[in-house]
Parts: sequence; structure tokens; C-alpha cells
Amino acid sequence: MTAAAKPHFLTLVLLSALAVLPVNMFLPSLPHIANAFQADFMLVSIAVSGYAIVAAISQLVAGPVSDKYGRRPVVLWVLTVFTISSIGCALATDMGVFLFFRLAQAAVVVCYSISLAIIKETSSEGEAISKMGYVATAWAVAPMIGPTFGGMLDEWYGWRANFVAFAVLGAALLIISIFDLGKTTQLKSRTLAEYLKGYKALLTSPIFWGYTLCMAFSTGTLYIFLTGVPLIVGPSMDGAGAKLGFFMGLVPAGFILGSYLAGRYGVRFSSSAIVVMGRLTTFGGLLMGLITSALGMTNLGIFFGSCVFIGIGNGLTMPGANAAVLAIRPNLAGTASGLTAAIAVAGAALIASLSSVFLTATSSRQTLFCTMLISASISLTLAFIVALRGRGCSAV
Repeated sequence: MTAAAKPHFLTLVLLSALAVLPVNMFLPSLPHIANAFQADFMLVSIAVSGYAIVAAISQLVAGPVSDKYGRRPVVLWVLTVFTISSIGCALATDMGVFLFFRLAQAAVVVCYSISLAIIKETSSEGEAISKMGYVATAWAVAPMIGPTFGGMLDEWYGWRANFVAFAVLGAALLIISIFDLGKTTQLKSRTLAEYLKGYKALLTSPIFWGYTLCMAFSTGTLYIFLTGVPLIVGPSMDGAGAKLGFFMGLVPAGFILGSYLAGRYGVRFSSSAIVVMGRLTTFGGLLMGLITSALGMTNLGIFFGSCVFIGIGNGLTMPGANAAVLAIRPNLAGTASGLTAAIAVAGAALIASLSSVFLTATSSRQTLFCTMLISASISLTLAFIVALRGRGCSAV
């Protein structure tokens, strides 16, 4: 993307927020959707699980396509598909039609990775880290407020109102993008073999794998927290779901703080330094939690106060790691962004699944902290290795 085609930063922030908002904004409406279509709740849950699968596939496909045809046309097509799909969900008369359009909505997830690619192409390294930090803040805030907003719409106007809102947001951003996203620099036509060669260049880069796996284990630490806390800490709260939800919400709040700090101070440090700071923050917080827990301190404030550093550390890590990955092969920024996102999310899910071997309803808080520390230690080690080997983002 040329300097002349540089979009307003607010446009990229809005695209990133819309990329994640549909994931959970409609969740309060799931029971009502099941009732409306007289469908089994397990079938309705495909609207969540199926969405995640299509989102991962979309990331893998959209990256190379945006590298070949440019960022602008991909964003416009994705927003068009999202808007039409949202209308389709709102007008659906049976479960099959609803699920078809709901899964098609998942295409919008690529707006986040493409926004990162645009930032990398139009900014210096320091500016890129800073902007990615602010974008990550919007990416984190959207799913925090989404369910509340979606629940209000459902209560006032019914479950279809959520999808009407999605259609309006999609159409509005489509119009904004038409005028604000300038024409991108189109790369020369490539054959399938050349694209496979591009994937090979990324997949054989130690720096790519270092940062990608660092993000996977960082996110995996969060997933272990999300799955382990309700199981191990929840019973001690006597069924106070709202209270548990409040304390668990402190970790995403920490992510917002970490992302803000990356945005505020990213111009002063290299991407590798930001990532190492993030991993040290998470490791230090969890180590403190393990020590206090081993000493018999069971206060919820101390427990969740230690876990907040998971969010802060991840908020620092993601912008720096993404900036480093996208710098490995600048001409494959879209491919790298999509591939990294898909691998990191899949890896984190696998890590969370493996953690279930150690975590049960009878496990202690120390066991939970130790499990999270294993994942955090691996991500910290990877951060140090790539920082020493690549000096931030040089490719091998």
C-alpha cells in the first residue's frame, strides 16, 4: 500500500473491532434462537464452533489473496459478504438457512489481520508496534462490551436485532472503506507454485516459528486460565456467577492495559524488546501467584491480581510479535498475518486441551498456577531465543 493510499487510523481500528464483535455479541440470544427454530441447543452451538472453523480457514485464504490482489478489494469483498450474511441471518426462517449465513459471517475476521498488514506497510517499526497496540485495544474491548449490547438488543427487540445491527455496522464500514482505503500496490501475478514457495519461506523461518509459537503459548496461558478458573476456583465462590465473571473480566482488562502500553511506548522499543517485556510480565505475575498460593493466601483479590498479569503480558506481546512476523517477508505480509493467526489460535486451543490432563475439579490453585507457568515459561523462552537470534525481526 502506498503512502498516498494510507487510510485513516480510525478506519483500521473500526475494522479490527468489527472483526471480533460478531464472535460473542449474539451469545445471549442463543436460547431464543433455539426456541425460534425449535432446534436442539447442540445444533445451535454450531453458530459458535462452526464460526471458529470458518474463521480460521478464512485467515489462511485471505492472506495470500490480499498479497496478490491488494488489501482494499479483499476488505470490500469481506464486508460485502458480512453485510449480506447478517441480513440473511436476520431474515432466516429455518435453522439451516440461519447457520449457512452465520458461518458466512466469519469472513469478517480477516479484517483484523489485513488491518495489521496495512499498518506494517504504511508505518515504521516503532509506529507499527504503537498502532498495533491501539488496534489490539479495540480488538479486546469489542468482545467485552459486545455481549452486554447484544443482550440489550435481544431483550428490547428480539434476537434478530443483533443481526440487523451487524448489517448496519457492516454497511457503514463498507461505505467508509470504499472512500478511505486507497488502491493498494498490486503484486505481479503469481502461480500456485510461487505462492507455495512463499508459504515455504515463512514456514522455514526460525523467526516466524519463534514468534508464532510465542503467541500460541501466550494465548494458551490465557485459555488455561479461562478453562481452569471456573473448575477450580468457581466452587469456592458458592455459585456466585456474577462475582466470578467480574473477577475473570479483570484479565481482559489487563490485556487492554497492556495493549495501551504497547501503543503508548511502542515507538521507543524494538519489537523483540516489547515481546520480552510482555512475557516477563506474565511470568512474574504467575510466579507471584504460585508463591502466595503456596503460602496459603486464598484471598480472591490476590489470586486474580496475579492473573491480571496474563492479560497485561499478552497485551504487550501481541503487537510486538505481530510486527516482527510481518517484517520477515514484507511482500507476504497478508499471508504471514493470516498464517500466524491460524497457527497461534489452533496451538493455543491444543495447549488448553492438554492442560485438562492436569486440571480437575479437585486440583489445587497451585496446580493451576504451575500449569499456566509451564506455558508462560515456554513462551518466555521463545521470546528470548528469537530476540537473541533475530534481533527483533530479521529473517533467516
